[in-house]
Amino acid sequence: MAGFEINDVSKIYGGSSPTETLSHIQLHIEDGEFLAILGPSGCGKSTLLDILAGLQPASSGEVLFEGKPLTGPGKERGVVFQDPSLYPWRTVFQNVELGLEIGGVPKPERKLRVQKYLDLVGLKGFEHKYPHHLSGGMRQRAGLARALSNSPKVLLMDEPFGAVDHLTRLQLQDDLLTIWQAEKKTVVFITHDVSEAVFLGDRVVLLSPRPGRIRSIFQVRAKRPRKRDDVELLKIQQDIYATIHEIKTEEDLEFTI
Repeated sequence: MAGFEINDVSKIYGGSSPTETLSHIQLHIEDGEFLAILGPSGCGKSTLLDILAGLQPASSGEVLFEGKPLTGPGKERGVVFQDPSLYPWRTVFQNVELGLEIGGVPKPERKLRVQKYLDLVGLKGFEHKYPHHLSGGMRQRAGLARALSNSPKVLLMDEPFGAVDHLTRLQLQDDLLTIWQAEKKTVVFITHDVSEAVFLGDRVVLLSPRPGRIRSIFQVRAKRPRKRDDVELLKIQQDIYATIHEIKTEEDLEFTI
């Protein structure tokens, strides 16, 4: 089962003046869940994602994946960053197949798998284009296809739609949900956007300012497919904004005291 147990995880960056980025994170992520993580800049959202990806260790605490201690990166966890980082000298097809190529997957199988995911993300017909021929949204689709082509059980997504225009962002949200429902993967999605988190997530985890702690977890029980103007979703957004306001008020009081 592709779930995580995050047990009392903290992260401190050393140096002459150590900085605590995450503090005592305790969280269970269900297999097949779409979990959105929300919080202000610098609260440790991306650090938490890096820890789940195995790209850096926690300073203390433990992360279990599929019931076993997580000790490093693995192909069962695909990562999609805000910048898709496509190689400009490789075509879209060649960029998407890179992981399979490195992994020694035979060429006929690579071709089938890459084409499947290019079709799924809406890039059919753009296989032989180079990244500079694509819009920002299309490059992000290529990055998503590259992650999916390795057949991960989990998608870890770090503000993947943050650099595209609003209308493209809405379309990418819809497309991601279609892919998630078709592929039955666990998704952990980092965002600054309250409406995006509520529209996408089964749950929304709100982190406090640095050091990031879990301030609240909001259940989103609205049926899918969802409408962005659904009253239930708007109510959860209001609750999140109210909690953010409480955090800001508490910070102001601490500063005053």
